[in-house]
Amino acid sequence: MYRDDGASQPRWHGSEIDKGGITFHISEPMNTHITSTRREFLKTAGKVTAVSALAGVTLPHVHAAGTDTVGIALIGAGGRGTGAADNALSVKNGPVKLTAVADVFEDRLNGSLNGLKARHTAKVDVGARKFIGFDAYKEAIDSLKKGDIAIFATPPAFRWVHFQHAIEKGVNVFMEKPVCVDGPSARKMLALGVEADKRGLKVGVGLMCRHCRVRQELYDRIRQGEAGDILLLRAYRMHPPAASFRSKRRPAGTKELHYQIQRFHSFLWASGGCFSDFYIHNIDEACWMKNDWPVEVRANGGRNYREDWIDQNFDSYSVEYTFADGAKFFFEGRNMDGCRQEFATYAHGTKGLALVSKAGHSPARSKIFKGQNEKSDSVLWQGPKAEANPYQLEWDDLLDAIRNDKPYNEVERGTKASLVTAMGRWSAHTGQVISFDDYLNSKGSFAPDVDKLTLDGPAPLRETADGNYPVPNPGVKRGNDWLEYYV
Repeated sequence: MYRDDGASQPRWHGSEIDKGGITFHISEPMNTHITSTRREFLKTAGKVTAVSALAGVTLPHVHAAGTDTVGIALIGAGGRGTGAADNALSVKNGPVKLTAVADVFEDRLNGSLNGLKARHTAKVDVGARKFIGFDAYKEAIDSLKKGDIAIFATPPAFRWVHFQHAIEKGVNVFMEKPVCVDGPSARKMLALGVEADKRGLKVGVGLMCRHCRVRQELYDRIRQGEAGDILLLRAYRMHPPAASFRSKRRPAGTKELHYQIQRFHSFLWASGGCFSDFYIHNIDEACWMKNDWPVEVRANGGRNYREDWIDQNFDSYSVEYTFADGAKFFFEGRNMDGCRQEFATYAHGTKGLALVSKAGHSPARSKIFKGQNEKSDSVLWQGPKAEANPYQLEWDDLLDAIRNDKPYNEVERGTKASLVTAMGRWSAHTGQVISFDDYLNSKGSFAPDVDKLTLDGPAPLRETADGNYPVPNPGVKRGNDWLEYYV
């Protein structure tokens, strides 16, 4: 059982401890083929509630090390959520138990639960706590004790809605990436992250590369100057089209919102598309090694061999990020058959080349080379051949923080990574140069009323008369007018 992250190998789970210490300012406090499908669960009820409404939340219960059972509610029972639950139930540092599952689609919920029962029979005690529908996330969270954990593996458009309710209930959280897909949702997540900190909640974000011990050692060595000053980074994620990124026209009789939830990687409002969902890992680990976040981005992209596919993704992206010191980070993404494949991240310094990762997320196979070429006789340092699974490490770290009441909140770092990724996609889709500050403070939202959606209501994006959906038109749809498709 695993969480699919779009590569040909299984995706296991992990998370990071941010060593960067970078100050982040916001001007508005609140205003390669895929073989398994990901699951989503959508939910929303009520309107956008101001963060100040959470002021009465009490501090969470702290589980004593190795004694109390930590209950877990899975919200979003697709491949990714099921994999996260599998990792959660595999921790060794104290008893855990799956006590609730929530999703919009009953068949997905049952499939996930049956698989988890087969692997963790004694650790699954869901009983009647199987919740279906838009309000299912509330019922699942409400069934937990303070100090238990809610897993959020629904489309990222709903992340802030679910997170807000978890804070109200004093529940710890593990949320999948990305955590936002535009500036307004980023600002909400940042404000909620601060509120979670005030309440002593522990929050993990599913950017597992940050919990990879080998990458952590590489980061430390770079900080100590072993590769010199980092002037250039580059990353690649190029493989055949992922099934979840391309969609055919909506089948007759299928409700449009249901269809878009089931195919959320095809729709920008729900997921940020393939760029936000897949490329965030390479972008995040490159920025981590640079110990900074880009201030500007310019990008290109296009669609090829589209036939009758109606999704909103580009098939190729070429992105140039610029950091405050002028250093560059180049990212290349491609989803095409018959083309060269590569999945790696590099950091070039004045003394040498650092290989951050090679051939996927795990194992990292990190190395430092003397000079700028990958040559076996120029290796100055390399990680061990045997590497611990970072997807599991993030859960080990989260449970350790919960049981021993250690500070643990990855929301700010996860939001920054999500925002930097989204601004790269936005630059490619509009044909404009985008700054970090402008994008963070932008007014346009892909789904401004996401908390008001109902399963029988209209979708945030409506198909055209011929059954298609609008796609990015760089230079034609620029800036916020691209959002006219959505608002």
